[in-house]
Amino acid sequence: MGFRCGIVGLPNVGKSTLFNALTETAAAQAANYPFCTIEPNVGQVAVPDPRADKLASIAGSAKIIETQLGFVDIAGLVRGASKGEGLGNQFLANIREVDAIVHVLRCFEDGDVTHVEGKVDPIADAETVETELMLADLESLERRVPNLGKKAQQGDKEAKAQFGVLSPVLELLREGKPARLGRPSDPEEIAWFDQAQLLTGKPVLYVCNVEEASAAEGNALSARVFDKAKVEGAQAVVVSAAIEAEIATMAPEDRVEFLSDLGLAETGLARVIRAGYELLHLITFFTCGPKETRAWTLPKGSKAPQAAGVIHSDFERGFIRAETIAFDDYVACGGETGARDAGKLRSEGKEYVVHDGDVLLFRFNV
Repeated sequence: MGFRCGIVGLPNVGKSTLFNALTETAAAQAANYPFCTIEPNVGQVAVPDPRADKLASIAGSAKIIETQLGFVDIAGLVRGASKGEGLGNQFLANIREVDAIVHVLRCFEDGDVTHVEGKVDPIADAETVETELMLADLESLERRVPNLGKKAQQGDKEAKAQFGVLSPVLELLREGKPARLGRPSDPEEIAWFDQAQLLTGKPVLYVCNVEEASAAEGNALSARVFDKAKVEGAQAVVVSAAIEAEIATMAPEDRVEFLSDLGLAETGLARVIRAGYELLHLITFFTCGPKETRAWTLPKGSKAPQAAGVIHSDFERGFIRAETIAFDDYVACGGETGARDAGKLRSEGKEYVVHDGDVLLFRFNV
């Protein structure tokens, strides 16, 4: 099960620098000119979770395998992309394939780094990208919704259901508002909404790329972005891509002191990864043993058989039960044996909704 966040933004805002630091590679060429990233680069990034270290220590695991989140570095967008300007068509196709959008905004002044719009204004930059995405969505729904309406009038129940979901979204787009503001709450309606593959229907995380001196607290430009995110119900984090690129080249033992000197408790990338994970409404469950402690990714609200299926489809198909220990209980009882003796190990069936941090052992029969 793979979840991917697409890193987007105008050219020269630090997208590729951030991607390189995330993946600790030079896979995406960072250069001071537009369109240096032509093909989307994809990197799998470990999700930092200190709980795995604690569990491995208790279980005596030989190794730890962290869960991962995918990041895609997508070519820079310019005004007119919805009409195919620049690499617009390719940009829109690439972003359609991701689960969430990580929108990098330039929140620093630097005369040596050109800005495609000629000035530094993160709010205007965000609106430029969002407008192009909304225009693409508007064009898509203005073709689709009238046809659904005609079919609905002819008695097509499926078309009627889709029309009921997408018609209000079309009105939002006509008002200049993103489709995600019209995301329904009913599971069946959500399915129709997601099937439309609307670009502005995806959740958004704003990443404020600031200068080194503002890495800990942000600056006036990033504060404006946080205000925007709050109004939209979106998320925002502050990162200095230049610092993160430097940290990526350091030995792990040198990073803590370097961060401390900058007044940082953790890397900005850890915040980005964690926020991306939360943005997608994901949780982590664990499997523990002498061989390994492993973290697994699961959508929030999933039931035990679905968790089993993340490990192997046979586990889900032949699911019998899940032996379950809450993370806090596993730690407090010193592991599986202690939890069992204390009555903290539970046998859960097919309707059990998995909680974040659960330590699971699946019983199945194929």
